[in-house]
Amino acid sequence: MPELFESTRLGSLTLENRFVRSATWEGMADDDGACTPRLIDLMTRLADGGVGLIITGHTYVSREGLAGPKQMGIHDDGMLPGLTRMASAVHARNGRIVVQLAHAGIHAAAELSGLPAMGPSVLQGEKFPVCLEMTEADIAAVVDDFAAGAARAQKAGFDGVQLHAAHGYLLSQFLSPFYNRRQDLYGGDIENRARIVLEILDRVRAAVGKTFPVLIKLNSEDFVEGGFSRQDMTAVCRMLEQAGIDAVELSGGTRYSGRYTPVRPGNFDTPDRQVFYRDAAGDYKAHIRTPLILVGGIRSLATAEQLVASSQTDYIAMSRPLIREPELIRRWRSGDTAMAACRSDNLCFRPAMKGRGIYCVLEEREKKGDA
Repeated sequence: MPELFESTRLGSLTLENRFVRSATWEGMADDDGACTPRLIDLMTRLADGGVGLIITGHTYVSREGLAGPKQMGIHDDGMLPGLTRMASAVHARNGRIVVQLAHAGIHAAAELSGLPAMGPSVLQGEKFPVCLEMTEADIAAVVDDFAAGAARAQKAGFDGVQLHAAHGYLLSQFLSPFYNRRQDLYGGDIENRARIVLEILDRVRAAVGKTFPVLIKLNSEDFVEGGFSRQDMTAVCRMLEQAGIDAVELSGGTRYSGRYTPVRPGNFDTPDRQVFYRDAAGDYKAHIRTPLILVGGIRSLATAEQLVASSQTDYIAMSRPLIREPELIRRWRSGDTAMAACRSDNLCFRPAMKGRGIYCVLEEREKKGDA
């Protein structure tokens, strides 16, 4: 356990332990994307709960990239007051927090934004949404939007940013041949498919400087036929390492991945059922030296200890367990090492879809004596 709770450096950032809150969608922002007291309260609870690094929910960098209702935005300067209050509140509790910068691409909520969804390619078939194929001018504009979002995060006082390039969001769509059917400089081989990601990293660095931490969330693989592969992942991570990324969070899956979606439901109460991307982490560690943050199915302190002690990862990330128990890390550190109470049933997303924000429905039922 000492390794899990030792102080480490992630780029220029000092962290008190190796636990990371992985981004999710909270559904607690105002309709215009502004940060709310509820969101700030959630982040401060995570800081009080002992999380070493908090990653905010996915935060849209431009209005057409909005993914869903009450998602937090960083798309214009009007968002700065709320974002500044969030960063200040976490720092007042000695916490560390970075903003996840995101764009939903072809899966954007056009009915909410009033703007057409757009992505690398127009895909045929009923299962795919209606969208526009991005022009090179559109791509350049999105690169600018990510850089502007990073600059706002820095101005608001956050400790860094994370680029969302996983789970079938826009940057993930460009990386994946399942989504990306282009024949120009942004399609075809992995170097071309990764071009927009590297351009964004370069522009973000120009906007925030060399020492401001820049992380990325990346799929280990898409788990769809013809999608982003583990070989692609290691190739992209080599490029990112050379370009100076500070850390990679490894996840996996898209909405088309069946039972291999990023938020898999199921019972993960034994070690053999935990750690969704263990093999991919091995591939990563065999080729890449940049610090690795591993997310997916980690539910016990013993599993987290084993992963770090065996150098399979450098940091442990969790999302759904910290929805149920924001104080989980403090509980583990205090000596109560019982497994996370999260049942991985995904019921927590239902109230958010109804505009009430994300929370553990099972816990609420238990409190009422209904479970």
